[in-house]
Amino acid sequence: MLYVGLSGGIGSGKSTVAGRLAEHGAYVVDSDKVAREVVEPGTEGLAELVAAFGDGILAEDGSLDRAALASIAFTDDESRQRLNAIMHPRVGARTAELIAEAPADAVVVQDIPLLVEIGVAPVYHLVVIVDAPVEVRVHRLVHSRGLQEADARARIAAQATEEARRAVADVWLDNSGPADQVLAAVDELWADRLVRYEANVRLHRHTPRGAPRLVEPDPTWPAQAQRVISRLRLAAGEKALRIDHIGSTSVPGLAAKDVLDVQLAVAALDDSLDEPLARAGFPLLPGFDQDTPHDGSTPWPKRTHVGADPLRWVNVHLREQGSPGWRFALLIPAWLRADDAARQEYEQLKRDLADKFDSIPEYGEAKDAWFVQAHVRAEKWAAETGWTP
Repeated sequence: MLYVGLSGGIGSGKSTVAGRLAEHGAYVVDSDKVAREVVEPGTEGLAELVAAFGDGILAEDGSLDRAALASIAFTDDESRQRLNAIMHPRVGARTAELIAEAPADAVVVQDIPLLVEIGVAPVYHLVVIVDAPVEVRVHRLVHSRGLQEADARARIAAQATEEARRAVADVWLDNSGPADQVLAAVDELWADRLVRYEANVRLHRHTPRGAPRLVEPDPTWPAQAQRVISRLRLAAGEKALRIDHIGSTSVPGLAAKDVLDVQLAVAALDDSLDEPLARAGFPLLPGFDQDTPHDGSTPWPKRTHVGADPLRWVNVHLREQGSPGWRFALLIPAWLRADDAARQEYEQLKRDLADKFDSIPEYGEAKDAWFVQAHVRAEKWAAETGWTP
């Protein structure tokens, strides 16, 4: 089963995307529908809202007047927090019931407007954000939903910023143009990513990948790594003593293979995290249970997990905190971030070797000689600067 969080600002067109995903076979849970269900006449939810905001939020037939509630609840932070405290637990409980009814091989899409605001992005294997410029959204709210312009702008202002949404977005869908454009993007997302991702998660496997090529530095690599780290931290819980973005993609300005390397530090290496990490989308990669130091000394033990997302290559290295391999993985990137000459030297080496080898092992072995002397230089830098992991 794959869990997808679908969100975006009011008026962005989430419903259009959710509808298309449902047509493809996604199991869609609409949080807005759930929110209406838990405050229907006669429910405890509605009674608590009335107690908090008064009888003025009720329509003549005793149902909730959502516009009246919004005119009160969206005017200040305190009122909005009071509303959320009433609604979120009830919506969460009902949502869990609906998801429990989904088939084992389902792509579960939760259409959740406040995904960013309530901080649940790490719960999902993938977060999809639908976006459109503010003026486009205001126009839609006024002309399609009948809201007053001031009300539309107030609701938009009360929601998460674009910056906050981009921070959690694995997929960003621009819905500012004709509907057929975003629908085509959804079709591609479904076929190329979601269906394959679901099978990988369910079967605890990853999509076979060819040798990645060297690419120019991507300024979004750190943000992508942070999303991975958030999911790993949730999955590993207290067993994760520390999680770091390591490897070449953690060094700003350094050309690298488009692979995110993350190190998860544990107290002792065992199989206790195999299942939690696999459920989170990071199955174990058998056979990769040690690092061979570049100087040929005694291997450093580890466990390796890989990302199940077919379009995002991730390696997760589990190592004992304080071990030589753990320290080395943190030291080299730190040194390269601090030493411009060393970084340029390493990049030139990578470029010289990238076209000579088709496989990652061969490419890695060709760098061994450089790393032997680089390790010594890095340790000297650490001693001189006082760097510690």
